[in-house]
Amino acid sequence: MTIAEVSEKFDVSQDTLRYYERIGLIPRVNRNKSGMRDYTEEDCKWVEFIKCMRSAGLTIEVLIEYVGLFQQGDATIEARKKLLTEQRKQLIARMKDMKKSLERLNYKIEQYENAVVPKEKELK
Repeated sequence: MTIAEVSEKFDVSQDTLRYYERIGLIPRVNRNKSGMRDYTEEDCKWVEFIKCMRSAGLTIEVLIEYVGLFQQGDATIEARKKLLTEQRKQLIARMKDMKKSLERLNYKIEQYENAVVPKEKELK
């Protein structure tokens, strides 16, 4: 796949894909005879993984650490699992905070509808 196709498929800019490759988050992408990137299925799996992890809130630094551990092989399985477990804990905490924020917004909207909207109708 070309970089444009991968960019469209995963909704990631071409610049971001180049950046991920440059910093080692995705493996070096092979080039075709014209020198253009030619993404394999395996490359696409890495792009999908990185995008998913970024959506979960993992920082670039954490992902670099994870990929580095992955590249070292099976001896790092426990370290990778520990890293992902810690990230999951952080995501759960953020989700709890977001739930509280959503509940507060819902409350405020309900108050607005119960108090302000009737008063506005009286003005008509």
